[in-house]
Amino acid sequence: MLSGWAKFKQLRHFAVAGGLALAATGCAAVRPGGAPASPRGEPQPLARMVVATPDADHDVLAQLLAAEMALTHSDLKTAAAGYGKAAQLSGDAQVAERATELALAVHDDVAAEKALARWQALGAPAPDLAQSRAQLALDRGDAAEARKQLEQLIKLGGPDAWRRFGRVLVGARDSAQAARLLEAMATPERLPDDERAWLAMSELGERLGRRDYALRIGKAAVQRFHTPTTYAWTAQMMLRAGDREGAKSLLHKAIVDHPGETRLRLAYATMLAQGGDYPAAAKFLASGKQSADIYNLRAALAAKANDRKTLAALYRQLKNASPDIRDASTFLLGQLAEMQGMKQAALDWYDQVGDDDPHAFDADLRSAIILHQQGKRAEAHELLGQLETAYLDEPGQLRRAYEADADLYMTEQRYPQAEVAFSRALQVVPDDPGLLYGRGLAYAESGKIDLAVADLRRLLQLKPDDVDASNALGYTLADANRDLPEAEKLIAQARKAKPDDPAIADSWGWLQYRLGHLDQAVAVLRQAWKQRQDADVGVHLGEVLWKSGQHDEANHVFDQVRKLDPRNASLLSTLKRLKP
Repeated sequence: MLSGWAKFKQLRHFAVAGGLALAATGCAAVRPGGAPASPRGEPQPLARMVVATPDADHDVLAQLLAAEMALTHSDLKTAAAGYGKAAQLSGDAQVAERATELALAVHDDVAAEKALARWQALGAPAPDLAQSRAQLALDRGDAAEARKQLEQLIKLGGPDAWRRFGRVLVGARDSAQAARLLEAMATPERLPDDERAWLAMSELGERLGRRDYALRIGKAAVQRFHTPTTYAWTAQMMLRAGDREGAKSLLHKAIVDHPGETRLRLAYATMLAQGGDYPAAAKFLASGKQSADIYNLRAALAAKANDRKTLAALYRQLKNASPDIRDASTFLLGQLAEMQGMKQAALDWYDQVGDDDPHAFDADLRSAIILHQQGKRAEAHELLGQLETAYLDEPGQLRRAYEADADLYMTEQRYPQAEVAFSRALQVVPDDPGLLYGRGLAYAESGKIDLAVADLRRLLQLKPDDVDASNALGYTLADANRDLPEAEKLIAQARKAKPDDPAIADSWGWLQYRLGHLDQAVAVLRQAWKQRQDADVGVHLGEVLWKSGQHDEANHVFDQVRKLDPRNASLLSTLKRLKP
């Protein structure tokens, strides 16, 4: 018997006992010759006929239509009431079945009992009745009756019996009661010769909080069936229970029994990697039969270890792999080419990723970024615009496309366009911390300080412990030379969290400059510049040195910044102010 919302969604037509009566009006009798009958003549039979039309409470079709309308509005309670009335009026067993299902779904035990009786009278199959009665008994908390009906279900239900059994228990209101019935009835001695039933009961046990039972059934399933699925499921449970060595040993045995089973090899390598033994995982996967999934995990392990030599070797192997593996790995080939700086090759591989490939969006996104790196800015933004149109109904991808567009505009220092892209993304995902941070920076770069401060303050409301947001807001206030006590508090918090971060040190040094503490500002900014040769840090240090009278050192720093970023807007504006 179906369960859940899906079984109620579709409008169904049921045979209705009896026809609909139409009201008849009186008709004047006509003589054979065409002259009307005399009003004094005997009344014709139809002239006095009165046809009764049922009221809504006694009209089967009206009840069914009202119930289906309620279902379209997710109003199960009203739908259950309508089907309950229809079941008592109709001779259709399907109506009574639906009435039973709905009454059980809304936990109306009285209505369910009544609908069940009607369904039985109309010839309901015995397994369906046993399943519904077990569900009703569990709803009432009557474990003895529930077990009686479940025993009947197992006896009569045929090959589908244990699936029905699980469906009853998974929907029980009292999960502890359901778990006790599961352990008492679904024992290895009783379960059928079907690994799916064993795995289903094991999974149900875990879901109901009976992990010992779930593991026991899983291990018994391994001993009985020795299939890859039973090995993988049981090893997964052992790992969840904290028995990593036991899980690893079981998977190793599974691989000996099924050496060509890709799923088991992947699971074993993943377990080695999760334990920190990346070299062993990589070495294990490198031997034996290869597949697209195995190549993907091998690449992920090499990337995590920053093993560029292995990444290059994997790229060569994949290029020469069998067509089926190569065709399934075009996105990975693009990634490997990109990691080696082969941008055009990466674009070519990404272009071969099919529209139905799960990596299609990511391939286009990476292509846009590479085009931008190649100086093809218009093409990059055009491709991102196409993604924004294509994924209008998929918020996750749409957000990423807008954010990528905004980030590219930020690198171009086209801050108004970046603001627009960030704002569009925030319409898709309101109050997204990453987007608020990005738009706040764009506003700050555009000189829209009030808007920047508003976004960054909102971000800190959402994530009070966000160190980067604290630093960004503190720096924005300090750079605007406003609310300096607040700026000092925010940057101090960030410094405490990340004492060695050169970006935060730059903010602190710039704040000291705004406060008039030139010596302290020089010391902090020198250290930040030493830690990271960043153009903005260098510009700050150069200005503070200049203001403190150390012009030669300031010019030297400015020269170094010019080598890093000749067109740096901050450098150009600072030199214009200092050397008009």
